[in-house]
Amino acid sequence: MPFFTVVIPLFNKEKFIEATLKSVLNQTFADFEVLLIDDASTDNSFSFATSLAYAKIKTIQHEKNQGLSATRNTGIKNAEAKFIAFLDADDIWDSNFLEKIFSLTQKFPEAKLFATNYLEIYSNSVALPPKTNIKSENIIQNFFEASLCQPMYCPSSLCVEKSVFEEIGFYNEQITFGEDIDFNIRANHSFTLAYSPDALVKYTMDSENQITNTPIRNKVIPDFDSYEVLAKNNVSLKKYLDFHRYIFAKMYRIENDKKSYKALKKGINADPIISGLNYKQRLLLNVSPSVLKLIKKTKRFFVQKGFRFTTYGSF
Repeated sequence: MPFFTVVIPLFNKEKFIEATLKSVLNQTFADFEVLLIDDASTDNSFSFATSLAYAKIKTIQHEKNQGLSATRNTGIKNAEAKFIAFLDADDIWDSNFLEKIFSLTQKFPEAKLFATNYLEIYSNSVALPPKTNIKSENIIQNFFEASLCQPMYCPSSLCVEKSVFEEIGFYNEQITFGEDIDFNIRANHSFTLAYSPDALVKYTMDSENQITNTPIRNKVIPDFDSYEVLAKNNVSLKKYLDFHRYIFAKMYRIENDKKSYKALKKGINADPIISGLNYKQRLLLNVSPSVLKLIKKTKRFFVQKGFRFTTYGSF
């Protein structure tokens, strides 16, 4: 039985999939299998991937498109290994990524979630690390508090012990936007995360990876209200929920979806101490859609130049 199963969901990524697969096969830690699950791609992604004929890669093909969560779940259910590492089909691992994750499993046996930092790739010349305050390799004592800036890990830098899914369930297939947020809440509420601040994943930002660049209308987002019962005894989780309500509310505001915007805004606690939102975030939550669109356009311009400005600082 391999130590890792690498699950790669694939849908219309023919320009990226070869580099992604090569980054897996070039790992310094070699005890793994690869499950490539094609979600009924309409381009040449699957045929191109299978033509590469790498012996370590097993393929599964959905007859019809089922979405990202269902595709990941297919991989999880067919995984032979105890530990499942996820890699999106347009991202790239550094050659020592699995070696680092293996090291975390040995160093922190009490953990069931393992992750590293990553780089956001905006172009061939612009790669930015997320803004986090984690400087050393360790157990994350409070995931929700540590995640009130940018995510400390991306979907492609996460590895999960298979038993986690058996206890808390799989990815929610009803969610079509922000499914990772929902899973992160369930997983990190119940299990321990071991983390390395080494940026060992290149996370492509010019595709649907970046949710803030993807239309949200008519999509199903996580039901943040369903976690309020847990947040009553976890102030950091409440801040995490309200932080993501803030993010999604702004997106609805930009798209003039007033009903969805108001529903999310209503769920944010009016007390900034409880919600955790700073004055800039509370201000932006109430500005007009045209102002939000201008800010978004300006931020996109600067990030292409290598400068990121956020409501929780800049660098």
